Amino acid sequence: MSSLSVRATGAAADALERHLPALVKESFASRLFDRDATLWGPEAESEASIRLSWVGLHRSSRPLVGEIEALREELRERGVTRIVLCGMGGSSLAPEVITATAGVPLVVLDSSDPDMVRDALREDLPGTAVVVSSKSGSTLETDSQRRAFVQAFTDAGIDPTERVVIVTDPGSPLEEQSSADGYRVVAADPEVGGRYSALTAFGLVPSGLAGVDIGALLDEVEVVADLLAADDEANPGLRLGAALAGTEPLRDKLLLTDAGSGIVGLGDWAEQLIAESTGKQGTGVLPVVTPAGQSPTDGIADTGDCTVVLLTPEDADESDTGPATGEGSTVEVAGSLGAQLLLWEVATAVAGRLLGINPFDQPDVESAKNAAREIMDSGADADDDPLLTDGAVQVRTGGGAWLPAGTDTLAGAVSALLDQLDPGAGYLAVMVYLDRVEHASLATVQGDLVHRTGRPVTFGWGPRFLHSTGQYHKGGPAQGVYLQVTGTPGQDLPVPGKDFTFGEFIAAQAAGDAAVLAEHDRPVLRLHLTDQGAGLSQLRDVLAP
Repeated sequence: MSSLSVRATGAAADALERHLPALVKESFASRLFDRDATLWGPEAESEASIRLSWVGLHRSSRPLVGEIEALREELRERGVTRIVLCGMGGSSLAPEVITATAGVPLVVLDSSDPDMVRDALREDLPGTAVVVSSKSGSTLETDSQRRAFVQAFTDAGIDPTERVVIVTDPGSPLEEQSSADGYRVVAADPEVGGRYSALTAFGLVPSGLAGVDIGALLDEVEVVADLLAADDEANPGLRLGAALAGTEPLRDKLLLTDAGSGIVGLGDWAEQLIAESTGKQGTGVLPVVTPAGQSPTDGIADTGDCTVVLLTPEDADESDTGPATGEGSTVEVAGSLGAQLLLWEVATAVAGRLLGINPFDQPDVESAKNAAREIMDSGADADDDPLLTDGAVQVRTGGGAWLPAGTDTLAGAVSALLDQLDPGAGYLAVMVYLDRVEHASLATVQGDLVHRTGRPVTFGWGPRFLHSTGQYHKGGPAQGVYLQVTGTPGQDLPVPGKDFTFGEFIAAQAAGDAAVLAEHDRPVLRLHLTDQGAGLSQLRDVLAP
């Protein structure tokens, strides 16, 4: 069995009292599960009409179970013991959560960093199969990763058509070319957007091939589907959506904190779902995945714009914790993994309704992609000359004019950026374009910076965050300041069949993102490490409070 519990106190509880009666009266939940595209207004209707199949995936994805089990057995007979997933955004984050929670190994390659790509290519290639996931079939990161693996298999004398599985929408360029070339193609539901695709082939194929019981996962979803479709104030999806986006004034920072949920990485998956869905038209709610082992509000001087979201164990007490508790705002969420995947999708749809935005588009994700392509197509260097160089760190601003004249040190530049932070409503985003496996410990600077600034701090690995909080950075409220970190790779790596390298590609992605932020008048400090070891040591010293 699977259960769901959503409990709210303080301002979040007030939001439930304020919005639940209206949501129930207008039959929001049942209309959502009936795929009513009018729920978000006329401007969103066209997009919503082709993006609502996710409400029925617990049934429509059932045929995948047998197909995936048969394919997994085929790969095992070929000696495959390692599954690598090449994908971005929702195509990689959901399988990462599903497999990690099940304790099943899956290598997630969602980076253009040449060092990270090379490491994925080197490890046990004879025992490796690769899932290439791209909804549109044109995602440049994923295409580049696919090319690298096909070349590696070919060079090793391994038939890539026996080791590469393609997951894409039917009729996409990737589907047509892959089928013609003899690759195994699994078609995903074309009427589900990428960030809602956890229970489509995008989430289930890599997870199932890695060894997860995806039939049991779908069972968990089916148990709660009717509950989430009910027009009732007890509906957990309505409750969570109202708590996230219905506070008045809007508490637009959601401090996502694991409190023993047993679900590994759920906050990272929810972060991309919420940020990319709501951060647009100058509004939205910003999910902040708080550092592990730290109180969610620790170091934040003013929590008046924050709601703490605690991800608690499934067997948590379902009784309410009591009435509103003054100025605070807390939501406790409990449930199995499958149940929570659908819960958060429903809640995000509710949040879009309350915020008055289309929760299914992502206009500013495309703007950053286009900027990166323009840089690459121009053939010019991704970066201008640095404004200053301090040790192993080059300093740039991405085009903004906020850095005071005469700034001549790394420490001075960082302090100048943090001076731009609104102490009552601002947030700092740290965006790191490095090998996230090799440099995972760098994420500890998040806690340091919360204490230094007194404000919420997000930490994202590039380019994966571009498909997540990257939308919120440009489309959400103009509250953020941005610290970007890039580095000269240990060794660059060509993209087979293309006239650029992975190093050139990730540099263009970082530069393009910074340029779009600057166009939106967002202060962005760009730090390039000419020597990653020395530069990271220097950076840690400067960022500490």
